[in-house]
Amino acid sequence: MSRIGRMPITVPAGVEVKNDNNLITVKGPKGELKRQFSTELGIEVEAGTITVTRPSDDKRHRSLHGLTRTLIANMVEGVTNGYSKTLEIEGVGYRAAKSGNKVTLNLGFSHPVILEETDAIKIDVPQPNKLVITGIDKQAVGQFAAEVREKRPPEPYKGKGIRYAGERIIRKEGKAGKGKK
Repeated sequence: MSRIGRMPITVPAGVEVKNDNNLITVKGPKGELKRQFSTELGIEVEAGTITVTRPSDDKRHRSLHGLTRTLIANMVEGVTNGYSKTLEIEGVGYRAAKSGNKVTLNLGFSHPVILEETDAIKIDVPQPNKLVITGIDKQAVGQFAAEVREKRPPEPYKGKGIRYAGERIIRKEGKAGKGKK
């Protein structure tokens, strides 16, 4: 039995969970999330807990069991607390500025890179070299942060670029053999 899949999910106060033929709707203080899950699995919503069961020990059912439980737990966590990713911008002249719902990034290109907030994703710029991306959907926050990082990924020689907070960039040495033949 899946250790993750068999753990019940506790639903905090103020969160409402509905199950309509494995279309799970989670409503909380931060918003609402919906997701359709495989109808092969059993999802029971009782008072204060959600449990996921599988019909057999097939490879497919075992793999869906833990995944489904984790996705539902992430939905509950998202509507109660939300998710955030912090990105750091490093490099001379690299910076971010927010105006309205648009963020302008100067990343050493001949043009500024402009990002727009969506309904699900909010961007905050507490410092010119820091971006905080927040939202209630864990997958959407992570995907948006990855797309922002992709605009100028950190390079290994000087460490310039956009990186996740706490990410360690393995530095390389530059050219070594000046004067050797």
